[in-house]
This record gives sequence, structure tokens and C-alpha cells, in this order.
Amino acid sequence: MRTCYLALACLLFTIEARAQALISPASDPETTSATSNVPARASGTAASTPVFKAGVDLVGLSVVVTDKQSKFVTGLKANDFAVYEDGVQQDVSFFAAEQVPLDLALLLDTSASMLDKMQTMQQAAIGFASTLRPGDHITVLEIKDTVKVVHPLDGDIEAANQAIRHTTAKGGTSLYNGLYLGLKEMAKNRRATGEVRRQAIAVLSDGDDTTSLVTYDDVMELAKKSGIAIYTITLKSEFAVRQASLAGRRYFSQSEFSMKALAQETGARSFFPIRIEELSGVYSLIANELANQYAIGYTSKNPRRDGAFRRVIVRVMERPEVRTRTRSGYVSARAERVASVQ
Repeated sequence: MRTCYLALACLLFTIEARAQALISPASDPETTSATSNVPARASGTAASTPVFKAGVDLVGLSVVVTDKQSKFVTGLKANDFAVYEDGVQQDVSFFAAEQVPLDLALLLDTSASMLDKMQTMQQAAIGFASTLRPGDHITVLEIKDTVKVVHPLDGDIEAANQAIRHTTAKGGTSLYNGLYLGLKEMAKNRRATGEVRRQAIAVLSDGDDTTSLVTYDDVMELAKKSGIAIYTITLKSEFAVRQASLAGRRYFSQSEFSMKALAQETGARSFFPIRIEELSGVYSLIANELANQYAIGYTSKNPRRDGAFRRVIVRVMERPEVRTRTRSGYVSARAERVASVQ
């Protein structure tokens, strides 16, 4: 028994060490660096996007605006938006409607239960990757008993497609490990480049987590800090849905509940298709939403660096009929403590 505990402790240490290797612990991942004089208007194309580098901490938001028919509202300007942090209106210092490039992490469940779905999944994932525009980057992570980065974050879409084609199904599902490491890798890249880029994760799984050492609470905590939108796709069990219906009870899955909460908290969406053939349509919906986001940034008027969670609300002024969706807030940076020397 003692040997088992020691083995588990070593495995936990390995997971955290790998995560720490993906991101430096010296900084907080919830804000992006940008110059204080970035323009508050959109211009140019994805290929000619200006690069905004370090200066002051910028709270970055990816905002989706829809009307009553759930259609995207386009053509809005910076002065159409009002941003509130903990009830205090903020000054928008960065705004773009189209040209901010995207970093996308594609997380694929390739556990043994996906064996009969692999070909359809691969085709749908390749189709999704092909929707990326010049200047966008993609990374691909394979989730089974362990998590493997099969393609690093870059703009080589064809290499990413080749990595997707070579995925194979076997083993269990380390879903939370995959999400945790994916968030860490994305945050690491953001700080390494210092650029203002939109970031999103699209994760596909067909069932409950079976082998992770990281917990759902760990993932949710990190997601709140990172500011990365997490689109979740959970394939429902057709058999479980049918059995629940025959028993006269409502179908419930803890995994589906967790994935829905994670998407809502990060300003994304959750999808629950029953058939794998629906996956291409789901990826198309996500791609369309990512192409119709507004990028908004501001420097908080709250000077405290206390590591507290700050609630964020975005509204479109004089347009009460439209709805906005973005992350619920962010965790503020914590001031470094310096020991005094007597």
C-alpha cells in the first residue's frame, strides 16, 4: 500500500512539473501585455495585422454579440460598447472587429471508446482546422491515458492536419489533464510572444474522465485565471439517453454538466451531439463564432494587486435588444512580496 501511495505522489509531481514547464510561474496568465497607445479601431487584414507588444497590463476580452434570433451583430465600433468591472465602467483602450489573430488549441479524445468514431472525427477536425485564416495558429493535443501534444502551436495548418490523421484510439480518458495542460501551454505562448491574440480551446470527448490526476476544480480555477474561451463538445451516449427515456427519468451526466459550466464561465459554448456525424456541423458553428468576435481590451481602474476575482460585464450601449457573451471575469495579478532585511 505504501508503494502505491509513493507511486501516486510521484505521478502527481510529474503532472505538475510538466505543467510548470509549459508556463513560467513568475507571472499571472489572466492579462495580456500591450502598449498603452494601441488604436481603438479595427483596420487592415489578418495577414497585415500590426503586432502590439508589452507596456501595460491589458485585460483582454473576446466578445460575441447576437440579436434575438441568435444571429451575429456585426459592424459595431469601440464607442458602442460599455465594459464594467465589479460595477465600475472601464475605459476601452483596445478594440478590433476582425484583424486580431487567433490561437486555437484542438483537444481530441482518442481513448479506446472512440475507436469506431476516429475516421469521422479526424475528417471533422481537419475541416475545422482548415477554417483558420492567415496569421492564426493551431496546436493539437491527443487525450488518452496520457496527454500528448502531437502538433505545436504554429501557423502550419497542413502539418496540424497530418498530426490529426495520425491519431489512434486506445486507453482511457485524461480529459482534465488535457484541459489543464492545454491552458498552460496557451498561456505560456501568450507571454512568450507578448502579442495581443485571441485564444480559444475546442475540446472533444465522448464520456467521463477516467484517468486524470488533475481535478475539475483545478481546471476551472485555471480557466478563470487564463481568460481562454473553452468550447466543449461532449458526445452523448445514445444508449444512456434511450435508457433514461424508457425509465421515465431525465437523462443526466456529470461530465456534461461540468463541460457546460466550463464553457459558460469562459464565455464560450457547449455542445452535446448524440451522433458523431453531427461533429462537422458543431465545428462549423464554433468556427463561425470565432470569426465574428470582437476583441476588447482595457486597463483596470482598480489599482489593487490582491489576486481577487473581478466580475466583468460587457454591454452594447443603446441596443438593449442584443445580447453579449464573454468570460465572466478574471483573477487580478498578485503583488510580489519582498522580504525586508533588517
